[in-house]
Amino acid sequence: MKKTLVGPHLRQLRKRHQHTQADMANRLGISPAYVNLLENNQRSLSVPVLIALTEAYGVDIRALVQDDEAHRLADLRAAVRDPIFAGEPPDLAELRAALDHAPALVDRFLHLYRSHRGMVRQLDLLSGGEAAASLTRTTPETAIHDFFRDRQNHFPELEEAAAALRARIGGTVDEVYTLLKRHLRLEHGYETRVLSVAEMGGALRSTDEAAAVVQLSEALDHANKVFQLAHVLGLLEAGPQIAVRIEESDLDTGAGRARLEVELANYFAAALLMPYDAFLARAEESAYDVDRLAAAFGLSVEQVCHRLTTLQRDGARGVPFFFLRIDRAGNVTKRFNATPFTLAEQGGACPVWDVHGALRAPGKIIPQFVELPEGGRFFTLSRGVDRPHIGRQPRDRRLVIAIGCEIEHARRIGYARQFNIDDPALFAPIGINCHVCPRQACDQRAYRPVHVNLPIDTRRRGGTRHES
Repeated sequence: MKKTLVGPHLRQLRKRHQHTQADMANRLGISPAYVNLLENNQRSLSVPVLIALTEAYGVDIRALVQDDEAHRLADLRAAVRDPIFAGEPPDLAELRAALDHAPALVDRFLHLYRSHRGMVRQLDLLSGGEAAASLTRTTPETAIHDFFRDRQNHFPELEEAAAALRARIGGTVDEVYTLLKRHLRLEHGYETRVLSVAEMGGALRSTDEAAAVVQLSEALDHANKVFQLAHVLGLLEAGPQIAVRIEESDLDTGAGRARLEVELANYFAAALLMPYDAFLARAEESAYDVDRLAAAFGLSVEQVCHRLTTLQRDGARGVPFFFLRIDRAGNVTKRFNATPFTLAEQGGACPVWDVHGALRAPGKIIPQFVELPEGGRFFTLSRGVDRPHIGRQPRDRRLVIAIGCEIEHARRIGYARQFNIDDPALFAPIGINCHVCPRQACDQRAYRPVHVNLPIDTRRRGGTRHES
């Protein structure tokens, strides 16, 4: 029998038995250093060692030395060349390295890819061939979310431009509204006017470039009037920096690029009104008390929570947060992320995550510890907020904002200090969305998951109608 390289298979065999390299070496009658060389394909597997593996672990020699690398490499090359993946595919050397050093990961990737292709084929049959295009198309909202997340929701050039402008404007929090209007008038020739709801025609802010007037609706409270003026200044003062980022995004639709321009101008506005160093210092000093931060900077709790997601400067990082805004129907209306937490793009957030409880307790912060299906643990805060309303019909204008961080950062947050974070019973088992949640025996399940078959037994009634 020829000598064979089987490093990844050997490593998997050892890990399945929960053995160290020293344990395996002892069983095979070789040195731990030799086991290490075998696992890294720096030595070939000889016949005596093959026989020892058979005797010590009961493995089938044919299964161990079977060379299916060519077939798996071909499958992997085909998968990564699928049009659903943007950019240049990995080269052959990278794919072979993946097969050599992460075979289990390759197997899972190929299994996921085959499941994806099967789902597309089934949906194509049901939709007359239109499903594939819709499944592979990235919405502008998703592209913008990913654009911000890939940069840890932090843009140094916008921070620098905002800090420079704030230094030029000067003044205190109490004076900032007047100073922003003054700067718009003296530096850019724009007057600021507050108009009635009827005059604004349903808009909250409008810029009349021909008349050089920024119009604000009287429906805006003071914090939002200030923020809207800062947003306009972002477009005027940081236009070149914003344009560079838009080109970097590769968004190919006018609506998507316009939406990104709005979000980057909002980023500038937050950085202008809540300067990085001062805001981070106050956040740490107050143990991330969002109400105290809102009072200190004269802004809303929502604006403060959004700003908390951006404190990711190298050498001066705050707690990395995610941010969600959800309406009464469960639709996600805004999301930003500086954490590994996977934010639902569509509505239908997990009911075990008591985000909507904030609607029943106006102004109250609701803390919760949660655990995702893959084991990630997070500390979250939810709070109801009111939004400007300009319609004639009476309506509850309250939304919910939620922020959260990985559990390792929770001790820095004052809201978490009353809890025993080491108690595993503290964590609620949540999912991102019922459609993709693999949890079993969940009494809050509303839909069957699309990728998991839950057991149904006609002789037994489970917690929901989707599972026995």
